[in-house]
Amino acid sequence: MHPTIEFAGWRVSLLGITAKQAEVLALSANDRTTKEAARELGISPRSVQQRLDDARFKLGMQRSVRALIVEAMKRGILAPLALVLMLGAGHSNQSPPMRRPTPPRTYSQVRIARKVDEIALTA
Repeated sequence: MHPTIEFAGWRVSLLGITAKQAEVLALSANDRTTKEAARELGISPRSVQQRLDDARFKLGMQRSVRALIVEAMKRGILAPLALVLMLGAGHSNQSPPMRRPTPPRTYSQVRIARKVDEIALTA
């Protein structure tokens, strides 16, 4: 069995990638930007991007981070911990989105009246 780490709600198998690349991959799977991941890990955003690029290269030169995450899930490297719990507990029903109440419509009428001066025609 390959060594695994649990990070940011994901179980990541260290099959072909390093632990640092696995941490960045888990944070990317949580929809974190490179800046947010860098702040959380205490490194520069360029280091986060480099680790993602290295993982992308090791898993087959995927073009985007989303494709990298999908490929890692297909290979069994990345597995969500909460997804199994959510599906098992029946939390798949989504509540309708909250909407701002619409104010009642008010109508106003404006009547414009002109006074017509009568002109006396004298001939």
